[in-house]
Amino acid sequence: MDTETSSSNLGVVVSVRGSVVDIRFDGRLPQIYSVLRAGSDKQIVVEVLAQQDARHVRGIALTPTQGLARGMVVEDTGGPLKAPVGKAVLSRMFDVFGNAIDREAAVSDVQWRSVHNAPPSLMRRSTKSEVFETGIKVIDVLAPLERGGKAGLFGGAGVGKTVLLTEMIHNMVGQNAGVSIFCGIGERCREGEELYDAMKQAGVLANMVMIFGQMNEPPGARFRVGHAALTMAEYFRDDEHRDVLLLVDNIFRFIQAGMEVSGLMGQMPSRLGYQPTMGTELSGLQERIANTDTGAITSIQAVYVPADDFTDPAAVHTFSHLSASIVLSRKRASEGLFPAVDPLQSSSKMATPGVVGERHYRLAREVRRTLAQYDELKDIIAMLGLEQLSPEDRNVVARARRLERFLTQPFFTTEQFTGLKAKLVSLEDALNGCERILHDEFKDYPESALYMIGPIDEARTKSQPEHAARS
Repeated sequence: MDTETSSSNLGVVVSVRGSVVDIRFDGRLPQIYSVLRAGSDKQIVVEVLAQQDARHVRGIALTPTQGLARGMVVEDTGGPLKAPVGKAVLSRMFDVFGNAIDREAAVSDVQWRSVHNAPPSLMRRSTKSEVFETGIKVIDVLAPLERGGKAGLFGGAGVGKTVLLTEMIHNMVGQNAGVSIFCGIGERCREGEELYDAMKQAGVLANMVMIFGQMNEPPGARFRVGHAALTMAEYFRDDEHRDVLLLVDNIFRFIQAGMEVSGLMGQMPSRLGYQPTMGTELSGLQERIANTDTGAITSIQAVYVPADDFTDPAAVHTFSHLSASIVLSRKRASEGLFPAVDPLQSSSKMATPGVVGERHYRLAREVRRTLAQYDELKDIIAMLGLEQLSPEDRNVVARARRLERFLTQPFFTTEQFTGLKAKLVSLEDALNGCERILHDEFKDYPESALYMIGPIDEARTKSQPEHAARS
């Protein structure tokens, strides 16, 4: 990296508290976001976050601070944290500093750009709306994604966010002619390793970049890895004019890293212990994900919801940036309905007649209404039994239960665990299936015939109608 300056600006460590380092400079004071290096091999990296007075700066370490001591010399690199950009980054795996972590040679023939960029101006943004198909029935029908938009997968621990995200990568990276960038923020290294292997086997690694700031890394590194990924995405959008699919797992960990940094810097927390600057920090990252006249960055983000509480400030702030919210439900997961998407809580601003068309809009409304009616009837069924319902209500329940099962789907990601062959379903097939169930075409088929199938006609081959089986 071109960080060596002819006249080095040197400082001295005054104090080290966890990841917070105070440094005294007698000469020129480094700017905010400047990167400082210390240690025998310059292996300890500190980012300046505050100028305390005319002589002292306070920074946060992006690496472990073992070995750092008072009185050690610190060198100002004269610039911010930088990320590598260029064609050479494709099919590679990086950490927050742009070091290759896939056991291959370091990247060459790349430019290094600052990770701190301003979002594109409103003048440059594109305003056309276009649907982005995923091949997953429940998402394409009820919460269609926007090309160049931001979609969030919300859920508590263990309801299938990462599985759904990995499935979307599998389905879309193959069709997506652009570049895919996977950014792992504060997640498990096991998931990164599995994803790398899966993408290699699927043969899509050539158009993919992965960048990780793992759970075990200091908060400073986890806080900046999202900015580094966006710098790479902006290069492909603005310089190469290609569409970019940006996958983030998990945006809550970005907020959490910001909360840790804020606490370490001594800021007073706001509601529920979150940093007072959470909205600004999240906006600084999210607003860079945008459609411009040169290309689009489509983003799909997993969002961990603490204790399944959707009123948590982290979830509320993230909701406001998204064009589609896909909410995963623990109740549906416990019933074995996968993907465990809650059709009544999930929504998309694309689901309007002007964008998806009159037929799709009407069917999605009808599916939602049927499922909502079933939801209201569940208490009555639990107390009095199905027999006490009117014939009309019984029909609604039958339709809703068949719709719920039809909206399940076997995944490529879980094929090895379930033994079920994965299915990719076109939007037309998904709409067709919902329409035929709503018209009672499958009322004589057992509910199990519609569970974990692809297009609706597979129900016919899986089972015969119940009255035919009885006769």
